[in-house]
Amino acid sequence: MSRLAAGGLIDRSRTLGFRFDGRAYTGHPGDTLASALLANGVRLLGRSFKYHRPRGVLSAGVEEPSALVEIGQGARRTPNLAATTVELYDRLEASSQNR
Repeated sequence: MSRLAAGGLIDRSRTLGFRFDGRAYTGHPGDTLASALLANGVRLLGRSFKYHRPRGVLSAGVEEPSALVEIGQGARRTPNLAATTVELYDRLEASSQNR
């Protein structure tokens, strides 16, 4: 993982496991889904609707236009959430959209 060793609001003493597009990753309490994916080296979070161009994290807040994800599975699935606003929790299941 490539992240700063100290600082911020992340509790580095605990580790959380989550899945994104079927692959297992780890993060820490205080991470957003976007920050945990970036720390794990994931840069491609989706593709544009019309031309299928690659899209990643562009901003750090609610104004994120590109990194839209789905959380959950089956009937408990919630689409179109900005990865920068989803707080990471243990066993989170997320998937990219239009990828």
